[in-house]
Amino acid sequence: MRSDKMTKGLEKAPHRSLFGAVGLLPEELERPIIGIANSASDLIPGHIHLNTIASAVKDGVRLAGGTPLAFSTIGVCDGIAMNHEGMKYSLGSRELIADSVEVMAKAYPFDGLVLIPNCDKIIPGMMMAALRLNIPALVVSGGPMLAGRFRGRPVDLISVFEGVGKVAAGVMGEEELAELEGCACPGAGSCAGMFTANSMNCLSEALGIALPGNGTVPAVHAKRLRLAKSAGKAVVALVEKHLAPRDIMTLDAFRNAITVDMAFGGSSNTALHLPAIAHEAGIDLPLALFDRIAERTPHICSMSPAGPNHLEDLEEAGGVYAIMKELSGKGLLETSCMTVTGHSVGELIAKAQVLDRGVIRSVDDPYHARGGLAVLTGSLAPDGAIVKVAGVADSMRKFSGPARVFNSEEETMAAIMEGRVSAGDVIVVRYEGPKGGPGMREMLTPTSVLCGKGLDLDCALITDGRFSGGTRGLCIGHVSPEAAQGGPIGLIKEGDTIEIDLDRKSLDLLVGADALAARRKEWKRPEPNIKEGYMARYAAMVTGAASGAVFRSPEGCEE
Repeated sequence: MRSDKMTKGLEKAPHRSLFGAVGLLPEELERPIIGIANSASDLIPGHIHLNTIASAVKDGVRLAGGTPLAFSTIGVCDGIAMNHEGMKYSLGSRELIADSVEVMAKAYPFDGLVLIPNCDKIIPGMMMAALRLNIPALVVSGGPMLAGRFRGRPVDLISVFEGVGKVAAGVMGEEELAELEGCACPGAGSCAGMFTANSMNCLSEALGIALPGNGTVPAVHAKRLRLAKSAGKAVVALVEKHLAPRDIMTLDAFRNAITVDMAFGGSSNTALHLPAIAHEAGIDLPLALFDRIAERTPHICSMSPAGPNHLEDLEEAGGVYAIMKELSGKGLLETSCMTVTGHSVGELIAKAQVLDRGVIRSVDDPYHARGGLAVLTGSLAPDGAIVKVAGVADSMRKFSGPARVFNSEEETMAAIMEGRVSAGDVIVVRYEGPKGGPGMREMLTPTSVLCGKGLDLDCALITDGRFSGGTRGLCIGHVSPEAAQGGPIGLIKEGDTIEIDLDRKSLDLLVGADALAARRKEWKRPEPNIKEGYMARYAAMVTGAASGAVFRSPEGCEE
């Protein structure tokens, strides 16, 4: 066992002495030692209960004859970090989380790992570490939050963001917003819609690195604790079978995950995180692959914010494997892929059942014939951009208008709140990419306020930043190359015409080549927004959004 390096032999007597100091008996050091990466904190609703989840995992490990040893990682709540400098640090935390798990699993050669995340960057960060380390591992999340109830209807965090815009538009009073604020997020769990956290937790099932139910069993249900115990037992079995993440998260498994993502209309951030996770195993997931899979995959689940259903509804309808069963009937999945259960995808699908056709439609009766995300290219985005087409109204599939150019999210918000944005405008938010932000901030606040003000059917928003899974409307992100890298988005001038065609999957700046060449000669790289500390180092090392915003290899870094 890997743990023998720190527990066996005469020369490891000092090590055993130290383990004795933490309360371990000699026989506990004879068993498989399982590291438990726990991102519990008092700061994130999705994480406030993770110590309880970790306790259940430990019980499962002990039931299976292993010895659990827990350690902590950091985590950022994107909702709380939104619309201020804190959001610059969210995406960057993904790399820190992956590094911290790697450090602990190298310093302490665990035989296996259980990863306990629950929110946006923590989930991909831990999965990146799993593939990097390639020791037996699985993910068990804290589960989704239940939807809140407001005056007889289900609501969630996005309802509150959009409420801000309604107050600004004069269609909701501040007292009503305060009432909504008090009930939209009823307790523990990752925010209730198919936002980034829940998208990634569901995709952990499709990747095979988590047990069935990981993405959909509500945080507050006892079934979540039983799932955590089962995860503890399962990781010991993985150690015994020598089944590691790279045996499970193969290229075919990633293709399955992208297919499921398209079917349930997940967050556009999945096109950022899945390539970054795959990168750790040397697997390339170009944006073109997302687009090819989207073309053949029907959109069969209409989840909040684009639709009426929340994660609890998907759980009751049969969960992720019910979606996968529906897709497999059309030959859209590779069913031979192995999972952490020790069974193949095909074996698990055989046990699944669609229980509610109001939540999971037939592939023959989809919401849309093609998947929930699309990759756009053109003169404005030579390396690609991402749009969540599942959240775009049919009337907005073709749109052109004058550019309203802003060099930060703060400038954009001020203009929207002050009524300086009009129907027909194409709002451009630039210098918010991985390098330029730095950290590629989410634009949920401006997009939600646009919705609240009733402009989501009359305006487009384009950015080299990114969007929350809670965003809806004609919102195009990940524009690459970003402005800070000299991309065309940095050359746009106020009033330029921008043309968007989702059917042609094009994004174009209607400015002549000679004019753009002249602008490029005048363009100067701006001063960094953050000049010291972690995010300054991050900006120097990070690649563009089209490659998942991963770090360059050490040999590629500047001295």
